[in-house]
Amino acid sequence: METMTFPRYSPDDIISYLRSHILEGAEARNLVKGDVFGNPRLEVLHLIYLRILQRVCKIQLEHAYMMPLNVDIMYPQIYEGFLPVCNLYIHLERLLPMCRISDFQIADVLNPKTKRTVRFLSGILNFVNFMEFQREVYLELQLTYKSAMEKIQHLKTVNQEATLKLEKLNTVPVEHEAEIKQLTGDIRELEQLLRQDYRRKQTALQEVTSQKKTDIAEKTQKLNEWKVSITALKEEQEQLKSKIVESPEEAKNCNELMKETIKKLKRSMQEITEKYESYRDAVEVLPSCQVELQLYQKKMEIQGENVERLASVSSEARNLENQLESAQEELKKSKKDEMSLKRMVTAKHEKLTTAQIRLKKICEDLEQRKSTVFEHFSKVQEKRGAVYDKVMAICKEIKQKKNNIEQLKDDAEKKTAKAKEINLILKAVLDKCHESLLKAVKTSAASRAEKLDEIRRGLLSIQSSG
Repeated sequence: METMTFPRYSPDDIISYLRSHILEGAEARNLVKGDVFGNPRLEVLHLIYLRILQRVCKIQLEHAYMMPLNVDIMYPQIYEGFLPVCNLYIHLERLLPMCRISDFQIADVLNPKTKRTVRFLSGILNFVNFMEFQREVYLELQLTYKSAMEKIQHLKTVNQEATLKLEKLNTVPVEHEAEIKQLTGDIRELEQLLRQDYRRKQTALQEVTSQKKTDIAEKTQKLNEWKVSITALKEEQEQLKSKIVESPEEAKNCNELMKETIKKLKRSMQEITEKYESYRDAVEVLPSCQVELQLYQKKMEIQGENVERLASVSSEARNLENQLESAQEELKKSKKDEMSLKRMVTAKHEKLTTAQIRLKKICEDLEQRKSTVFEHFSKVQEKRGAVYDKVMAICKEIKQKKNNIEQLKDDAEKKTAKAKEINLILKAVLDKCHESLLKAVKTSAASRAEKLDEIRRGLLSIQSSG
C-alpha cells in the first residue's frame, strides 16, 4: 500500500486545501496543523471527515446521528455516544475504496496515526480534485450537447416549414382548380394545334427538300456534263492549235470569248454551290429543329403542372401567338420561383450538413476524450492491479494466519472444555471424598464417644466398688 498511484501531499498542503475548499467560516480560521497531525483532536478530524462526506457523497449531518431502522436494539440509549463514530466509519469505509484505499479500519477513527491520516487525506483530496475536473468536463459536454440539440431542433423546424411551403406550392388550391383545368385543356389544344402545324410544315419541308434534292442532282449532272465538255473542248483546242495557225487577233478574240464563257461557267458553278450549301444547311437544321420541338413539348408537359396562375386565354384561334407569349412569360416566372425555392432548400441542406459535420466532430472529440480517459484509467488500473495482487496476497496470508489463530482458539477451547470436565470430575470425586471423610469422622467420633462412655462407666463402677 506504500506504492499507490495517487500523489502524497504534505501536511501543510492538506491544511491549506482543507481551509480553502472544504471548511468554511470559523472552522477554517480555527484549523491548526496540530489539530489533525501529531496529537490530533478527534472532534476536529471527525468534523473534517463529515464535511468531506457532505461534499462528495451528499450526506447530511442528521445521518451521522441516526439509528438504523432495520435493527432491533433493546437499549438504544447505550449506543448514542458511539453512533456518530460508527456511522462515520461506515460511510468512510464505502468512500475510501473509490479513492484506492482498502486498509481503512475503525482504529483510524478512534486512534488515528499521522502517516495513515496523511495517506487517507491525500487519497481523498486526489479523488475530490478528479471529481471536480470530471464535473467541469461533463458540464462543458452537456452545454455543447444542448447547443447542438437546439440547433438540430431549429433546423428541423425550418425544414418542416420549408416542406410545408413546398407542399403548399405543389398543391393546387380549390379556388383555382377550375382555372387550371381550363388552362391545361387549352394547353393541350394548343399542343395539338402546334403538332398539326409542325406536321404540315414538316411535310412541306420534306417536299421542298425532295424537290431541291432532285434539282441539285440534275444540276450536278449538268455540271458534270459541262466539265466533260470543257475537258473535251480543251483537248480539241490543243489539237486545233497544233494543226491551225491563226492570226493573233482572232486568237485573242477566241481567248476572250473562251474566258468570258469560263467566267460565266464559274459564276453558275458558284451559284449552284451556294444553293447546294443553303439546301444542305436547311436539311441539316431539320433534325435539330425536331429535337428542339420535342424538348419544348416535354418542357411544356412537365412545367404545365406547376403553373399556378396563367392569364386568361381567349377562345379565339387567331391570337395563338399572344397566348404562347403569355404562357412563356408565366413559365419563366414559375422557373424563377422554382429556382429560388431550390436555392432556399439547398441553403438549408447545406446548413444541415454543416450542423451534422459539427455534431460528428463533437462526437469524434468526445470519443477521443473517452479513449484517452479510458487509456489513462487502464494504465492506472494496471498499476493498481499489481498493487491489488500484492494486497490480495497479504490478505491471503492474513486469512491463513486468522485460520491458524481460529484453529488454535478451537484447540484451546477444546482443551479448556476438557479441563473443565476434569475439574468437574475432580470436584465430584473430592465431594465424595469429603462426604466419606465426614462419615468416617462422624463414625469415629461416635465410636470414641461410646468408648469414652464405656471407660467412664468402667471408672464409675471401679470407684463404686472401691
